[in-house]
Amino acid sequence: MVFMLLVLAGCAAGGSVPVDGRHLTDAECRDLTALRSNAPPTMAQHNSELAALEKAGYDPSPWYDPYYPDDLQAAQRLVDYWYQTECRSLPRG
Repeated sequence: MVFMLLVLAGCAAGGSVPVDGRHLTDAECRDLTALRSNAPPTMAQHNSELAALEKAGYDPSPWYDPYYPDDLQAAQRLVDYWYQTECRSLPRG
């Protein structure tokens, strides 16, 4: 339920599928791949992950979020889905 609300909220807020049909950029795909490895993460990789989560509807700014952690987890599931469907064709490593 929360997942669908986030998707709908993203559409209502002007979020849409980019012209090329992808949600994640090549840089975000590379950074998300690096974060899934055991290598020490960089600030840039964390920023890419946050940008992807925000695209998926997560808003880290509220002082009090009555839907946390459900809204974060729903955004993570959506980013994971995008990662699996959009980042496959990129070279890993």
